Amino acid sequence: MPRPDGEGLTDEQRWEQGMAVRRAVLSDAHVDRAIAGTSDLTADFQDFITRVAWGDVWSRPGLDRRSRSVAVLTSLIAHGHHEELAMHLRAALRNGLTVDEIREVILQSAVYSGVPAANTAFRIAAQVLAEDAGTGS
Repeated sequence: MPRPDGEGLTDEQRWEQGMAVRRAVLSDAHVDRAIAGTSDLTADFQDFITRVAWGDVWSRPGLDRRSRSVAVLTSLIAHGHHEELAMHLRAALRNGLTVDEIREVILQSAVYSGVPAANTAFRIAAQVLAEDAGTGS
């Protein structure tokens, strides 16, 4: 089965495509911090997530970025990945989700992932929104 919009791309092209999407979703500042923090230990991982997560999956045409953000938020809430949740809450806002929509995603997650998971997600969302309000973002 051929890959949509990616068949025949070289690793370098997938990396370039992934870096463009990664920057659009997470912000230049976030990506620049991640790249600056790359070490010999993490270099292969940074390359992997740029090519695969961002260059392959986030670049697929089957879902728009708003929908991908909803899916990512739900998964992060369910698995308790709090540091990643804060980052992807910011990304969801960049991808056009409103605060009301984020509230609904977290509330929906309470039913399927548990009240404690949603409680933590609401706390993290409140922190992220307060930080963004303080920076004018």
